[in-house]
This record gives sequence, structure tokens and C-alpha cells, in this order.
Amino acid sequence: MQPLIDHARTFGRRPEEFARLADGQSPQVLFITCSDSRVVPALITGARPGELFELRTAGNIVPAHRSGHPSGEAATIEYAVEVLGVRDVVVCGHSHCGAVGALVRGDDLAAVPAVRDWLAHAADETAAHDPSDPTVSAAVQQHVLTQLLRLRSYPCVQRRIEDGRVRLHGWYYEVHTGAVREHRPDTDTFELL
Repeated sequence: MQPLIDHARTFGRRPEEFARLADGQSPQVLFITCSDSRVVPALITGARPGELFELRTAGNIVPAHRSGHPSGEAATIEYAVEVLGVRDVVVCGHSHCGAVGALVRGDDLAAVPAVRDWLAHAADETAAHDPSDPTVSAAVQQHVLTQLLRLRSYPCVQRRIEDGRVRLHGWYYEVHTGAVREHRPDTDTFELL
């Protein structure tokens, strides 16, 4: 913890670098990814403060849109699309994902009921994947595509896709190599960026 505190103490000593941020934000990208500490969107993309609007959930799960049932995830997506006017939405899964791995292996999550109930949003997506693969790459890549489909069910996203104001992207980040792959719809494969 101490290195983090030391950095935070010196971080605010350069106010001129941050003054423009007080005027508001205008990110062009909503970046949806896992809460995993090994996945750092700004590090992966090189984004500076104000350039990415982030939504981080366990397993980068986008819950299905349910009208009349607000959630923090739905509010973040709607705000990014309707208020901030992001042009692109990236769903980024990653190798060695504990959430997807737990689903693939069928782990007993009784001791963590909130995690179990959250992962139930994705339980049907991963059943046919190899539980012996520690990277769970095929399962994570399929999971990313499912989250993209769920995003399309959000009315604000659907409208903006139809009128060409939003594009969706599926990414897969390899924590063990740093490589980033993007889903290519024409070949239905994840290829290096």
C-alpha cells in the first residue's frame, strides 16, 4: 500500500496537467472490461485522463437490458452513449479470467453468494469450453461476443448503431503477453490489433 500512497502524494503536485479536466469530459470510447487488477485500460490503450469512460464489472459482464430495473451498469452505458456521446464501445475480456474460469470449471461459489449470483448472468455462455485451459481463451472470446450482443439490446445503443453514431468492438487481452486481439466479424476470429 505504501508505494500507492507515496505516488498519490506526488500526483497532485502538477495541477497544470489536470486543470483542463475541470471543464468536463468528452471521452470518445466507453471501455467495458473486467475488474481484474491485471487489466488496466489506460495502460493498454495509452489513454490519458478524460479519454476513456470505463465500466468495470466482474467478468466484464453486461447484464441484459431490463426496462424499469435500473442498474449501475445500465446507467453507465446510457450516460456514456446519450450524454457523453461516445462513438465507440469496446468490450475487453482477458486471459486467465477468474470469473469466466469459475463458470467453465463449474466452481462451487456457495461461499461467495453475490459473486455466484452476478456470474449467473453469464452461466449459459461457457458450458461447452475446455476447463483444463488456464487461459480460458476460447471461453472468454465467446463471452466477449455475448456481451456485445447484450449491448445491442440497450435501446440507446441500438439507436446509435442504426444511425451510425456508435461502433462496437470486441477485444481480448492476454495478461501473460500484453497482446491485444480484436474480433473480426468477417472471419469470426480474434486477430492482433
